[in-house]
Amino acid sequence: MSQWYYADARRERHGPVEADTLRDKFRRNELDLSTLVWREGMPQWQPLSAMAEELQLLVQADTGGGIDLRADYQAIEDGTAVAKASAAAAIAESPYAAPGSVTLDTNRVIASGDVVHAGFLRRLAASLVDSFVTGIITWILLIPIMLLMGVGLGTLADPENIASLGAMLGFQGLIYLVSFLVPCLYFGWMQSSTSMASLGKMVVGIKVVRGNGERASFWRNFLRYLAMMVFGMVTCYVGFLITAFMVAMTERKQGLHDMICDTLVVDKWAFTDHPQWQQRGLGTATIVILSIFGLLVVGGTIAMLALIGIASSKFS
Repeated sequence: MSQWYYADARRERHGPVEADTLRDKFRRNELDLSTLVWREGMPQWQPLSAMAEELQLLVQADTGGGIDLRADYQAIEDGTAVAKASAAAAIAESPYAAPGSVTLDTNRVIASGDVVHAGFLRRLAASLVDSFVTGIITWILLIPIMLLMGVGLGTLADPENIASLGAMLGFQGLIYLVSFLVPCLYFGWMQSSTSMASLGKMVVGIKVVRGNGERASFWRNFLRYLAMMVFGMVTCYVGFLITAFMVAMTERKQGLHDMICDTLVVDKWAFTDHPQWQQRGLGTATIVILSIFGLLVVGGTIAMLALIGIASSKFS
């Protein structure tokens, strides 16, 4: 016999219980037609009214006992009861979903509860993925621009031609502009979406929010990345090391750009109804990404040393 789960008026889940138990609670007015129920095999939670026939909630008036639900059952047949119950459930913004299909409600911020801030290594892993993505997008845009401009390497290399020099400077400026704008737009768009995370952050299970847990706007995320890049370039890339140190050592794991823009990088379940699902460790995805990156660095270093050794042996 199927085991059932139900949500009470305070939206707390109960179960498993037998179908007879649900019927008894319904007849004692402990449950009503808008109560959300679920059993194995159902894709999502449903109001009790939608399962009335399966649970045999119809009680004939001439049985001498129970509750006469014929009027309600007629409403169930014509669909009005289901519509009302579904509307009530939507207004209540129930967090329940079938096991394995729980979704995040990004419009609802739960300020209380524990918050796991994303440390340096999880953010580094996310950054590696995002750098790969934005790099591909940047070159997808730059290559057609190069072809459309018809700028060849030979033309750009002619310093005596003023037009050539102007084209070279313009092209270099375009490269820097696209290289800056693509990541700014990418992070601004992705991190202001319902996921509040770039692709890299989605992979490692973290997100960017305001200091109070609310979703950050497009322009806040845009300026957040821009501030980090400007700080890094103005300080001749020392700023990136300072940012990494601040993320590793500060209480809320904030870099300077986070403090300027009032943002936090936290676990994806922070500020939600399920703070207990937050991941405190690195996680499998982070470990895999960092391991691949480490192998590439080691392999590249070995290959470079080998090439240097071969080149030096030829000239010795």
